[in-house]
Amino acid sequence: MAKLLVAYASMTGNTEEIAELIVEGITQGGHEADLKSVTDCNASDVLDYDGFMIGVYTWGDGELPDEFLDFYEELDELDLSGKRAAVFGSGDTSYEQFCGAVDLAAAKLQERGAEVSPEMLKIEYSPLEQEKETCRDFGKRFAAAGLQVS
Repeated sequence: MAKLLVAYASMTGNTEEIAELIVEGITQGGHEADLKSVTDCNASDVLDYDGFMIGVYTWGDGELPDEFLDFYEELDELDLSGKRAAVFGSGDTSYEQFCGAVDLAAAKLQERGAEVSPEMLKIEYSPLEQEKETCRDFGKRFAAAGLQVS
């Protein structure tokens, strides 16, 4: 059974809702997950888990939100080699870069050596009813994939 961390930054609750649905999927798949706001944890906490998922909403035209910056900068101090990770988030398609912060977070994790899932979950605003199962499945698939890593 994998033990995962799902850490997120959320201002309006959209990314938090996505994170909660992902955790539901992880636990439905028989795995453990801790859900934490990035304001309540440090980036180094990811080292205590079999894998981790980072959720971040996009601010403005593709920027990282202020409350995510400390966590993001702390990643520079970590060697994430061999750590499994995935990234998800919410955004607004009216901006040129939809969910640009998700891409920035994924690039940072790769730069630090993490094995980042090529699948990223990007949701406009809050998940619609049909997207809720997509969020749960995202968590289930990520947790199950950890069982195949040697």
